[in-house]
Amino acid sequence: MFDVDTPTDSSPERRDHITRTLEGAFSHLMAADPNAFRGKFRKMAADPFAFYRGSACLFYADTIGMDDPWVDERTSRVWIQGDLHAENFGTYMDSEGRLVFDVNDFDEAYLGHFTWDVLRFVASIALLGWKKALSDDDISALVPRYVNAYTDQVLAFAKHDNDDEFSLRLGNTEGTVHDVLQKARLNSRFEMLRSMTTLRGYEPFFRDGPGVRRLTQEEYDRVAAAFAKYVDTIPADQRYDPLAYRIKDIVGKSGFGIGSAGLPAYNVLIEGPTEAWENDIVLSMKQGNIATPSRVVTDRYIMEHFHHHGHRTAVSQRALQAHADPLLGHTEVNGEGFVVSELSPYVNDLEWEDLTDPEDIAPVLDYLGRATAKAHCVSDEHADATLVHGETEHAIAAAVAGKEQEFADWCTRFAHRYAGQVRADHALFVDAFRNNEISGVRSSNSR
Repeated sequence: MFDVDTPTDSSPERRDHITRTLEGAFSHLMAADPNAFRGKFRKMAADPFAFYRGSACLFYADTIGMDDPWVDERTSRVWIQGDLHAENFGTYMDSEGRLVFDVNDFDEAYLGHFTWDVLRFVASIALLGWKKALSDDDISALVPRYVNAYTDQVLAFAKHDNDDEFSLRLGNTEGTVHDVLQKARLNSRFEMLRSMTTLRGYEPFFRDGPGVRRLTQEEYDRVAAAFAKYVDTIPADQRYDPLAYRIKDIVGKSGFGIGSAGLPAYNVLIEGPTEAWENDIVLSMKQGNIATPSRVVTDRYIMEHFHHHGHRTAVSQRALQAHADPLLGHTEVNGEGFVVSELSPYVNDLEWEDLTDPEDIAPVLDYLGRATAKAHCVSDEHADATLVHGETEHAIAAAVAGKEQEFADWCTRFAHRYAGQVRADHALFVDAFRNNEISGVRSSNSR
């Protein structure tokens, strides 16, 4: 069992544990698209941080049995992002037309320990710090910046109860995060549409290109029927006029990042709120994956609450964002759940390449800690009361208040310890993968 004080394990048994965990998590997707997973695993082989991004299942297999003094019946049932790491933050346009900097990936969102998000994030910071050749002392100073910002914001919400109103915007940010928001502000729907579509006469269609797949008429009709059912899942107070949902084109889509390898997806071009071409909207319809935390959370009532993983993803995003995408919804294709959301031109991810010195990274971590606290605490406002009871901020505050330093120290020890294990795991994974020891993605010349 993993513990913050146990030594790094580089044994053959650990390598077997890694391969079994990856096979158990991804066997169904590897069987459906082994080429996509060979590509995913080659990306994971690039460096320890890439491996960490693609192996959330291993993180949960390691931490589920770890002693966690900060969780009880209530704080172990918090809506979490589920795969929180340093590259899962960025901008979006909320339903009220404001640019917001926030958590921006909900594929793994579920209910679980609030500490899982915090620990997964701080380990990612330790990995990034190692990649940037920061000293252990620097990492030990950076991790508490995030943890303390998180606890400070939770305690502020518990005191003032304004979590639904709080967000990181142009008017209350500075430095790198403010620049990310400003760059998103310069984007335009017109430029996005021009890059993705072309006119045939007066009607726009998706451009052909890498990652774009034309559908047979049968598949097109099947997806269009699923889209019609999706519209009914949009909250009534957020629906546009029916004209807005007129389909102009549908294509298959591939080429997603490490986390979505092998998942079927489509792009749907619709009319938008007016008949002007510049107001057309592109929607992503992507099959929902099994949320990694759901593999270790044993409460069947939680999973049975969701119709499928597309529904779970959409419900989770609404819970974790105060003013979510008004086009967010879900549907089914061939009996599989799909989540539907807008491909927004106003998405701009936080990039870490130019953040190299601790003094540049520290203020960013302050914002990320506050954004994490907001996601956790706002969720009870939009969640089913049968899933989440009471105010999340009060539950977490009761666990950490007066023990903030102890909590930060515990998270820092974990960050160093687990980042060291991930570096060892990366080497074990590369060795196993290149020697065809992961079933389902063995190269053809090894059979």
